[in-house]
Amino acid sequence: MGTATAAKYDTAWRNWAGNVSATPARVVAPASVGELQEAVRRAAEDGLRVKAVGTGHSFTAAAATDGVLVRPQALAGIQEIDRAAGTVKVAAGTTLKHLNRALAGEGLSLTNMGDVMEQTVSGATSTGTHGTGRDSASIAAQIRALELVTADGSLLSCSAEGTDEERAVFAAARIGLGALGVVTSLTFAVEPLFLLTAREEPMGFDEVTSDFDRHWAENEHFEFYWFPHTGNCNTKRNNRSQGPAAPPGAVSGWIEDELLSNGVFQAVNSLGRAVPATIPGIARIASRALSARTYTDIPYKVFTSPRRVRFVEMEYALPREQVVTALRELKAMVDRSDLRISFPVEVRTAPADDIALSTASGRDTAYIAVHMYKGTPYHRYFTAAERIFTAHGGRPHWGKVHTRDAEYFAEAYPRFAEFTALRDRLDPDRVFGNDYLRRVLGS
Repeated sequence: MGTATAAKYDTAWRNWAGNVSATPARVVAPASVGELQEAVRRAAEDGLRVKAVGTGHSFTAAAATDGVLVRPQALAGIQEIDRAAGTVKVAAGTTLKHLNRALAGEGLSLTNMGDVMEQTVSGATSTGTHGTGRDSASIAAQIRALELVTADGSLLSCSAEGTDEERAVFAAARIGLGALGVVTSLTFAVEPLFLLTAREEPMGFDEVTSDFDRHWAENEHFEFYWFPHTGNCNTKRNNRSQGPAAPPGAVSGWIEDELLSNGVFQAVNSLGRAVPATIPGIARIASRALSARTYTDIPYKVFTSPRRVRFVEMEYALPREQVVTALRELKAMVDRSDLRISFPVEVRTAPADDIALSTASGRDTAYIAVHMYKGTPYHRYFTAAERIFTAHGGRPHWGKVHTRDAEYFAEAYPRFAEFTALRDRLDPDRVFGNDYLRRVLGS
């Protein structure tokens, strides 16, 4: 058996947003599952903790460690396609970008996904990444089986059809926070490639919130963005289409997705950071800059968009029936404050699922996400927003900024004790522990 390589990476690690950093004792980049198993065994023998890290798109310290940092990017690629079962098995270090492109080449697609493609499949699912959907849930809810290396270095396979223990692991490990082991492969449900028609349209805040239930009911995928300091929103409705494909034109697509959403947006955020008093005026202009457009394309090209402007984010999952009230309270708070917020607030939905620590576990859900431009003070805004979200029974996204702890989660998640009991069985010595997990799961 070979030895996991450790020389290719600088030991210092920083996440995408730059708000979390760590200096592990060593970094390993296993080229095989066997090398990963050996690295976990060696770490345990040396008294070091182990954390796997994807592309660092979480805003929390979920992957931070002073022990052994595992980079799984060499464990990548599609391993098996079962067209009869409608599944694809993929190695954990594969990015969503590569998975979606490879699936499209095979005439296949995930049913739903979020708007970022740079994440690894294991990182995205372990933290509960989601898109928006009336009937289709998060990426983790599309998992049909998975494999992970546990604290003693053994490889555990689990699915809903396994033994009692395998089913218990499957119920939890689809969103496992890295607390149960290092995921090595995931088997996703897939379907024949289809087309989505996206309809993007500006709409007033009062109109979109008053008609939120109708928009949700009438569309397979509905989301909207509210621009703070204005009464303006931009809505997006994605629904299946018979075609033909009609992607955005090269010029208009570049204007919307690169110039306005990234280039100009970067410039105005930099201005706003330097001169906060300009932000309300900028927001009024920016919220009117995006025009209505309709286009039809394969799913990942509709669901995803480039995110080149760096930011810090907090997102809470609320009972769907609470989201409009909470959003109106958020707007009222911003309007009466002296806060200056240059990023729009994002609202999405998800149906209830059966994953123990899913933010949509056991209840139909809507999400409110607040953002601040990288390098600007965000604590006062996020603290005020979090106070509103928690008052409505909110559950914070596991990979985004929040201040909640295990005591809070024990009340917020009916199956929280089920997860922590499984963790006690699989990792009693906390080989996969870190400070973040101690806070959110307990000691």
